[in-house]
Amino acid sequence: MPTSETAGYMEMDLLRFTTAGSVDDGKSTLIGRLLYDTKSIFEDQLEAMEESSRKRGDEHLNLALLTDGLRAEREQGITIDVAYRYFATPRRKFIIADTPGHMQYTRNMVTGASTASLAIILIDARKGVIEQTCRHAFIANLLRIQHAVVAVNKMDLVDYQQETYDAIVAEFQDFASRLDNIVEITFIPISALRGDNVVDPSEQMPWYGGPTLLHHLETVYVGSEENHVDARFPVQWVIRPQSDTHPDFRGYAGRVAGGVFKPGDEVLVLPSGFATHVSAIQTFDGQVEEAFSQLSVTITLDDDIDISRGDMIVKPNNPPRVDQDIEAMVCWLSERPLVSRGKYVLRHTTKEVRAVVRELRFKVDINTLHKIEGDLEFRLNEIGRISLRTSAPLFYDRYNRNRTTGSFVLIDEQTDETVAAGMIV
Repeated sequence: MPTSETAGYMEMDLLRFTTAGSVDDGKSTLIGRLLYDTKSIFEDQLEAMEESSRKRGDEHLNLALLTDGLRAEREQGITIDVAYRYFATPRRKFIIADTPGHMQYTRNMVTGASTASLAIILIDARKGVIEQTCRHAFIANLLRIQHAVVAVNKMDLVDYQQETYDAIVAEFQDFASRLDNIVEITFIPISALRGDNVVDPSEQMPWYGGPTLLHHLETVYVGSEENHVDARFPVQWVIRPQSDTHPDFRGYAGRVAGGVFKPGDEVLVLPSGFATHVSAIQTFDGQVEEAFSQLSVTITLDDDIDISRGDMIVKPNNPPRVDQDIEAMVCWLSERPLVSRGKYVLRHTTKEVRAVVRELRFKVDINTLHKIEGDLEFRLNEIGRISLRTSAPLFYDRYNRNRTTGSFVLIDEQTDETVAAGMIV
């Protein structure tokens, strides 16, 4: 039985955020500093870090070693994979996605940012706004991350000069003015290595009167980004136990992708178009009176309808779009280029169909946000708009309305490689 203390802990608000920036901007060091200063490191981890730092000849405790888990990463001093870390303060729980800064690992950044509610974009105070800064800000905007923190790092290497910080803020604001999804941008001057303005306020920057990074993470109001209006339930699995206890049980398991379902609700099953009512909603812990977005449940219906994986249960007065012609923004993740008329497997919610690329509409120049038309190839890490034709209708919403039903991935049939992440427009 959970105690009052653990019950309070379980009810704490959770913030998922991602870090992004160019190579050596200090992302891993920043996360290490957050974990270290919030005392979220076990003693054996600390001892291992101290030993590794000594062997490497580092002057200070190398906090980046906390997140750079792969041996190749530790040896090169870079981040390759997406490293997920968890920590908590008395105010909030956090899940961090530490993403690579190298251009060839942009696809990993897309993966790490896809579930985040806030993005920390690091800028090296000596370098200012560079191409990777623009690339990561654009991806955060594309993935509909509405809150961004621009952390101007390594302020200790520019003598904590306000002029340097102000120039970077002005340059980034000029670029961000052309982004439409990021609602709030907070600028914080920090030194991850020395801890300035990360957890504790810096004495070296009296000119800065804003919050520390941790205080902002603890207090920023993210709100619910889930769609609680449009009822969407992609069927993942049909449960037929065939047991003496439940001889006639037929339930439909999956995760609610939007809206709210209650027993007695009239629902519509796609693609068949049959209407029925919800008879009960069950979880592992028993029956519940409602199912809302991101809750995994089993729904039973009043009528026996032929339903299989990939079908979707919705409300009749608010159905999704149903179409075989899809317009989408994609981030290309493969070293083999995307070409017009290319054929792929498309996975959308629990549905899998074949798809052909009908047209490459345009690519986006990350630095200027201008459209590049007439280019018939999408190469690794390039972003642009395409039109697709699928072998069977999809039940979808626009990505800016529902991140779950508005997203998909493309799979190469021959290699089973995920070659693109798509957002339906």
